[in-house]
Amino acid sequence: MEAPTLKATNLIRDSAEALKIFSQHRDLMSYSDYLKDAAGVIIFPDVMKAGWFFAAEAGNGVLLARDLDGKWSDPTFHTLAAASVGLQVGVQDTSVILILRNESALQSVLKYQGKLGADIGATIVYAGVGAEAATTANLGADIIAFAAPVLGVYIGSSLEGSVLAVRRDMNEGVYGRGATPEAILSGKFQTTIAEKLKSALTNAASR
Repeated sequence: MEAPTLKATNLIRDSAEALKIFSQHRDLMSYSDYLKDAAGVIIFPDVMKAGWFFAAEAGNGVLLARDLDGKWSDPTFHTLAAASVGLQVGVQDTSVILILRNESALQSVLKYQGKLGADIGATIVYAGVGAEAATTANLGADIIAFAAPVLGVYIGSSLEGSVLAVRRDMNEGVYGRGATPEAILSGKFQTTIAEKLKSALTNAASR
């Protein structure tokens, strides 16, 4: 079994790679437009979903927040998990980026480990491959989710009902005991392993 610290390091690397892929994809590169003024971002480089009628979905990701000076924090670690019933076909390996558009959305994600959308008190809209791009009609949304199929075919809902939870083992594996997401984002705990990811976010937001 992969140790939490190594898993976290690989997740940071994969998240930076996901940003690169999104930035080069014509249907996904618009995520950077919303990143410019975002309060935070969550990147899930590999969300695996599979099933026939009943589908399961899971993936680890990183959350970074922007401070008052516009700089990105070190990452906190989270997991996305869901199960849904409906017309589900095939297997899909998907990269997902959640743009947290305001401080309220960021705090809702940190406070509630619940289902995306109503359960955390934040509205969410979807964009990306196979979905209608976010338009001015969705400017009031708290969270914009960009999703890109990487491998396989999937028919059915994607992120609906997904539960976002903290990966305490990975947070403490990287930062030490007592490293909560709030403490990490405030700068009380720090690391040097995410500099490339933070730089990639800064570059993406400046496009």
